[in-house]
Amino acid sequence: MDAITLTLEPREITGKAVRRLRGQGMVPAVIHDHGKSSIVVMAPYAEVFKAYQHAGKHHPIKLKAGSKNYTALIKTAEFDPKKHLLRHIVFGAVKANEKVTAEIPVHIVYDEGNDSSPAERAGLVVLTQADVVEVEALPNDLIDAIEVSGESLVEVGDQLTIADLKVPETITIKTEDNHTIATVFEPSALQAANDDAGGDEGETSETENPEGETVADAAENSEENADTAAAKAKEEGKQES
Repeated sequence: MDAITLTLEPREITGKAVRRLRGQGMVPAVIHDHGKSSIVVMAPYAEVFKAYQHAGKHHPIKLKAGSKNYTALIKTAEFDPKKHLLRHIVFGAVKANEKVTAEIPVHIVYDEGNDSSPAERAGLVVLTQADVVEVEALPNDLIDAIEVSGESLVEVGDQLTIADLKVPETITIKTEDNHTIATVFEPSALQAANDDAGGDEGETSETENPEGETVADAAENSEENADTAAAKAKEEGKQES
């Protein structure tokens, strides 16, 4: 993949006031830099979202913020739960010679001419239970995806696990080997399990967490905390200097 670059602008507005920035088509962001004071920044929505689409949480991005340049990975990306729009992003600066931990997508692939597993072609159901894996590697050794063949998914009970993944020697998989990626089920058994897990008891509103806080509020509070911490660290740095 070609290098991904993103130019960021300094940002003075923090906390809940960033709503105004979003209304102007900007995405607020923070750069964490190896224990140094965090940097609060922003960039046009289209540019940030394009970088996120291409990089995910596993591809280094070349950031330019004012006079400084950083190589970074996306640590967190907050989305509006209703509009599904990117609201806030946190970058973590990395060093080319230091290993990082990242999540890489797992893609189940099939033999040429097939678009599903033998189990699915026979009318069974394959339930995907993991679509990313945690790895450790140097930033430039991270890959876009890990592919694993789904042709071994034939009968009920067949599974793919982390142990089935093959990666270059420069990458270490941190997720446990026995962690399941996909399992074959009988359709009727899967439906019965879903029915058993159903019911209204104990459910909370899909827009609220158990504390009564809406998903949007929780996301906004998380962003506000990140911004406040960055702004506080920046101010303390000024006082010390």
